Amino acid sequence: MTAPQPPGDTTWLNSAMTPWRIESQAAHSHADHPCALADSPRGPRREVLGAAVPEGIAQPDVEPSRLDGAAPADSSPERSGASLAAGPGSVACAELSSSLDARRPSPEFQPSSVVRPRRSCPESGWRSAAYVLTGGLWNPGISVVEATRRELTSRVRTQLSGWHSITVSSMKGGVGKTTVTAGLGLTLAEHRGDRIVALDANPDAGTLADRLTGHVGITIRDLIDNLDTVSSWTDMAHYTSLAGRLQVLASEQDPAMSEAFSRTEYEAVVAVLARFYNIILTDSGTGVVHSAMGGALDGTHTLVLAGAPNLDGASRASKTLDWLEAHGYGDLVRRAIVALAFDRCSPYVDAEAIRAHFAARCRAVVDIPPDPHLAIGGQIELSDLRPRTRDAFLELAAHVAEQFSWAPSSPATDYVSTKRGQRS
Repeated sequence: MTAPQPPGDTTWLNSAMTPWRIESQAAHSHADHPCALADSPRGPRREVLGAAVPEGIAQPDVEPSRLDGAAPADSSPERSGASLAAGPGSVACAELSSSLDARRPSPEFQPSSVVRPRRSCPESGWRSAAYVLTGGLWNPGISVVEATRRELTSRVRTQLSGWHSITVSSMKGGVGKTTVTAGLGLTLAEHRGDRIVALDANPDAGTLADRLTGHVGITIRDLIDNLDTVSSWTDMAHYTSLAGRLQVLASEQDPAMSEAFSRTEYEAVVAVLARFYNIILTDSGTGVVHSAMGGALDGTHTLVLAGAPNLDGASRASKTLDWLEAHGYGDLVRRAIVALAFDRCSPYVDAEAIRAHFAARCRAVVDIPPDPHLAIGGQIELSDLRPRTRDAFLELAAHVAEQFSWAPSSPATDYVSTKRGQRS
């Protein structure tokens, strides 16, 4: 019989109940565990998840690492005498993990994520001076004007596949048509790597070559007389002169021979030029009804209309658009760019109303500001122009270059024949 215990001392009761509690709890938890296995006596003491359990308590023959879902250190039959089946929970977890790994996309390398952003270096104005004087230690960034200039330059460099024909036209003389042709051609040639040629198709002894190169040598009449002999770039270069990177084909200076410059001859010249040049820029001369002008319009991808912000210049330019629409060139009018030369303007004329009129009919309107270098009337050099004037020609070139990806760029002969078929 157990010796009597002092009153209030329950230690003997707890020690007597402990084995029964442990055995009851262990049996209950093992019976409910999905990975429970049959009892396997393996010594006087067992450990489950690192805890010592007295002898006599049934334990599943599973290592702690198996309960975590990890592979056992040694699963060979020699170690245990029999293979142990994995529990259903472990298999499901493994399959879910493999599925998530398969769906997870591989990270892509992004160069922008490893390179620190830097301010663009200014190239003009006080910002450029400050950057140079401090040896690059202080970079104030570029101005709004310079940012706009860089954006326009990027548009000028729009990729061109094939060839593109640009015609500068006006029904009235003296509105700066040749000046616009020269400035546009020089700007395109400066910012692009294409072969660009400016063709003077003025039947009245045009002055495009004088404004670009300062002299007139071989003319378009010489090329017409020898078209069959042109078979290479070297042969073609014999008939052109150079203004910077711009090739120039001068018009005939004899008025009698200029009048003989017909539509058929113009189309034949363009067909040869399209074999060697990417951009063909035509100064069409005054008027739109002479024979060569008809050939120029039929082969034009982009039309530039020269005008002035005064009653005479604006009305003549508007009538030119009317004539073009009446003769089936409506698409050409809607894509046209109007260049307004502000060297002849008056404070009594509402220039904004003139801009609004042409903006409603054409794609864009560009103002060419007055410039003392252009007022001389001599050879044009981009470096001698005021910054505002250079920016105006850059904007004009950007509007033209936007259409390089719109218009067809098939060979000149095919395009001209197609246009003539549509007109007939």
